[in-house]
Amino acid sequence: MEHLDSPALSFLFDMELQVEAPYLPGQTPKGNKRIIRVSGGTFQGELLKGEVVPGGDDWITVREDGTIIQDVRILLKTDDEALIMMTYRGIRTGRPEVLERLDNNEDVDPSDYYFRTAPTFETSSAKYHWLNNRIVVSTGKRMPGKVNYSVYVVD
Repeated sequence: MEHLDSPALSFLFDMELQVEAPYLPGQTPKGNKRIIRVSGGTFQGELLKGEVVPGGDDWITVREDGTIIQDVRILLKTDDEALIMMTYRGIRTGRPEVLERLDNNEDVDPSDYYFRTAPTFETSSAKYHWLNNRIVVSTGKRMPGKVNYSVYVVD
């Protein structure tokens, strides 16, 4: 079987989300739950930039080992007024002491933990329609009161 070339990544945008304190529904039959409201933010890249509309949520499941599984829905508003729905699932994991520091809202070097997401986009905008048809990945960094992502298109 022929080995195909590895896909390349092209930078799409950096995004910073401001987040509120978590709601803690606790242990359910499907896992320990946290819900974090996204109170706003910004994104910026060569092809698009704008603001994150307040009101999105991150529905988190915390596994027994402390690994976080994200389920996020946010709304992006570009500087030219287009609305783009962004949904992503992600995973943040690391050594127990690192995850504890992150849970305590400490600033932790992102090389000390694994934090990746797989966003999808949905928009009615003709200008940004191409986003509906792309595979995208991101790297993340958790900081006190906010989360930063660098988002890349898989070529």
